[in-house]
Amino acid sequence: MIRFDDVTITYAGASSPTLSHVDLHVPEGEMALVMGRTGSGKSTLLRAVNGLVPHFSGGTLRGRVVVDGRDTATHRPRDLADVVGFVGQDPLAGFVTDNVEDELAYGMESLGVAPSTMRKRVEETLDLLGLADLRDRPLTHLSGGQQQRVAIGAVLTTHPRVLVLDEPTSALDPLGAEDVLATLQRLVHDLGITVLLAEHRLERVVQFVDRIIHVPGNGSPVEAGEPADILAHTPIAPPVVQLGRVAGWSPVPLTVRDARRRSGALREALADVPPPAHRATTLGEDVAVVRDLVAGYPRQPVLHGLDLRVQAGEIIALMGRNGSGKSTLLRTVVGLHKPTSGRVRADDVGLVPQVPADLLYAATVADECTMADRDAGADPGSTRGLLDRLAPGIPDEQHPRDLSEGQKLSVALAVVLAAEPRLVLLDEPTRGLDYTAKQHLVEILHQLADDGHGIVFATHDVELVAEVASRVLVMADGEIVADGAAPEVVVASPAFAPQVSKVLAPQPWLTVHDVAAALGRTTATQGVGHE
Repeated sequence: MIRFDDVTITYAGASSPTLSHVDLHVPEGEMALVMGRTGSGKSTLLRAVNGLVPHFSGGTLRGRVVVDGRDTATHRPRDLADVVGFVGQDPLAGFVTDNVEDELAYGMESLGVAPSTMRKRVEETLDLLGLADLRDRPLTHLSGGQQQRVAIGAVLTTHPRVLVLDEPTSALDPLGAEDVLATLQRLVHDLGITVLLAEHRLERVVQFVDRIIHVPGNGSPVEAGEPADILAHTPIAPPVVQLGRVAGWSPVPLTVRDARRRSGALREALADVPPPAHRATTLGEDVAVVRDLVAGYPRQPVLHGLDLRVQAGEIIALMGRNGSGKSTLLRTVVGLHKPTSGRVRADDVGLVPQVPADLLYAATVADECTMADRDAGADPGSTRGLLDRLAPGIPDEQHPRDLSEGQKLSVALAVVLAAEPRLVLLDEPTRGLDYTAKQHLVEILHQLADDGHGIVFATHDVELVAEVASRVLVMADGEIVADGAAPEVVVASPAFAPQVSKVLAPQPWLTVHDVAAALGRTTATQGVGHE
């Protein structure tokens, strides 16, 4: 169904190809995962499938990309619209209409689908993706996760034979992501649709896919194969695979269930070892106080009498389903939303929003970093240094809006963190970040907390919460329904528990790093019995 024959893609002005000599074949009715480091070329590979590369991106494509018998060199994206459905990383940028129902119908109107068929498909898709209650809602009033589901639904209604998705679960809560992936799997199994998706949150996806396409970047060859074979040696892997490597299991497990069935010897080795105390925090003065806050849209409150206190040295994770009010709370604290009633006190606040490009104005990455240093009163090179820790290798001359979503996020993070605001607010700070960049972000946040900054981040990334949060708040319907130390809140929640916790429960381990450190004290680091 999808075939790459010796494909090399080089963008104008680039010193080297983004993809080099790629040979791939994805058969009909398979779900394939494209994985790799931030900026490695995953999005370029996806966009080559429907002709966006090179017809809209520019640059040079050598070799052939053939989809359902059509050569993308001679078929522009509009000529492939009846075969390939594409969902990009930024749903809002792809919307054409104003509300949910119209957006679901637009693609079918463009293809000339009969009105009676359109109505039926819209209703099916509303139910399939849990959007029925939002059918008349303006798209700009949706949460990021809700927008992502609408974007996926708008493509599904056209019934494409090939579905290409760039980070489809990045803004979805854990249960919503599982529902979307299960839906895609049903389309693959029941209708024979071919699905090609890129995703950094591998822990969500690997159990669903038939093959993995690893894009290492830096000119290294692209490789494809069975998930267990690829993940046995790749530098990036989900926590359950990393746990299997630490324990010495072969083949590595791909699911929590598989890992739990093998974990007997590992549990015994850890039984008498107390898990490390979760991050000790020396709390300082208040950096934000929220009292009885009501805020949202006109005649549609999102937050209902919410109270929150943030102290210097705290790293607070906001969790909860899409639409629970996390982003509204952050935007109200920073002053982008005016409270309907209640009080917000916060000084020296920096926010990285869900759409990081909103913070990027300069013509080059170098100019962006220089402006950030000047505005923050920081030493020259400070912003660039932070950026190189998060996403090394981004050229100075690159236009920020030409970067991948993960690279844009890294630039926006560097710009905000260079100013070292007393209160740092982050809205989905790991969207588009690979595991290495995420680990660097964890180190930066720990350093800021140690230096007396308060940090609040909204996220659906349970693994990030396990690594960095000292306190977790769970929101629902504009209220805080749980508030406590990270181990207490996430371990008790089936939806928000990290993979290691699920594997080793009821033992209260949260991260692979903690398990590896414990094994180093109790048994050989080479493994705890092969399976």
